[in-house]
Amino acid sequence: MKPIQAGLLGLGTVGGGVFDVLRRNQDEISRRAGRGIQITMVAARDVARAQSLVGPDVQVLGDASAIIANPDIAIVIELIGGCGIAKTLVLEAIAAGKHVVTANKALLAVHGSEIFAAASARGVMVAFEAAVAGGIPIIKALREGLTANRIQWLAGIINGTTNFILSEMRSQGRDFDVVLEEAQRLGYAEADPGFDIQGVDAAHKLTLMSAIAFGIPVQFDKAHVEGITALATADIRYAEQLGYRIKLLGITKRVDKGVELRVHPCLVPAKRLIANVEGAMNAVVVQGDAVGTTLYYGKGAGAEPTASAVIADLVDIARLHTADPEHRVPHLAFQPHTLADAMDALPVLPMSEVVTSYYLRLRVADQAGVLAQVTGLLAEAGVSIDAVLQREADEVGGAGSAQTDLIILTHDTREGTMDAVMARMQALTTVLAPITRLRKEALN
Repeated sequence: MKPIQAGLLGLGTVGGGVFDVLRRNQDEISRRAGRGIQITMVAARDVARAQSLVGPDVQVLGDASAIIANPDIAIVIELIGGCGIAKTLVLEAIAAGKHVVTANKALLAVHGSEIFAAASARGVMVAFEAAVAGGIPIIKALREGLTANRIQWLAGIINGTTNFILSEMRSQGRDFDVVLEEAQRLGYAEADPGFDIQGVDAAHKLTLMSAIAFGIPVQFDKAHVEGITALATADIRYAEQLGYRIKLLGITKRVDKGVELRVHPCLVPAKRLIANVEGAMNAVVVQGDAVGTTLYYGKGAGAEPTASAVIADLVDIARLHTADPEHRVPHLAFQPHTLADAMDALPVLPMSEVVTSYYLRLRVADQAGVLAQVTGLLAEAGVSIDAVLQREADEVGGAGSAQTDLIILTHDTREGTMDAVMARMQALTTVLAPITRLRKEALN
């Protein structure tokens, strides 16, 4: 069968990886796909540099639209990133009847509903395995492998930069700012790491996984997003003493009132496998009613791990290129006409309605009665205490210190209730600094 032709938009780190892996493993890929897959055109800003990388047999242009307009191109691979020109080109490719492969999680998390609707109307596929967790095939697992299951929840370490930082803070006892500089030096963090350390990148990915897990539209604007910039090494140390590790988790759950969609630092029991995922690695835990708990682990970024996911999507499209669009796997796993009803039946809950347990650290005056004041307020609010740890004043502030740290672990409590009682605790004259609150997840 004649090879299927693809046009590659963007020849950066991932684009270069896609081209190299596809060329290196062409025979193996063709045997699996049933036909060859060839990148015959590339769009790049630096045409001369790109041409030197791909060789004379591939046409390199500065105009991506010219590639989309070429009738021989059946698949457009978008690796530009962002929500500006990338969105324009993706919609242009769909309108031209081209299938699209993308690693652009921000684009799909923010504009996915529009893009998937356009693709369905035009009868083309938008494949995005590489948009979540790099080389881990989590999208295919959720969309196809776990089809028989009613997904109950999933939780993931889905940003390698933040996981590297937290791992180093724990193992080396160093502060956030110092480890961030090290992550940038090693290439784990961008020069502007805002999307990573503020949790936005993880929220983009979680939004896509949540939509596939529960059959709801992508709703990034409703996600609760917190990063790791406010984490102190003291909290990582105290968590360790209590049998927990702190990870930035993306969590989405189906509960009675709807769906939770949240990214934030979290205390996880140290005995959980996901708590022991270190460095820049990613991992996702999925709980299904039939299969139970499954874990997916691997590299979440990098040229060739991400290329692996992009090429897997190319193979899927090559196999299904001539199939009836009505019988392809839906973009978000569920039939498109069911998504709107699901949004009404499973609304994304505001954070105030989320129920979880908590870690609280209070810097308090080292005097009699303080613990009773604090626990009394929690009792009045109906918040049950799981454990209390009070540090020696000398350990916290040095010899002769008049203040100490009080650490409290709670049982499950509604977030709105915790907000209210924390405001009352903060108003106590014996509480000397802003209270640190972290959520705690057993992940049973």
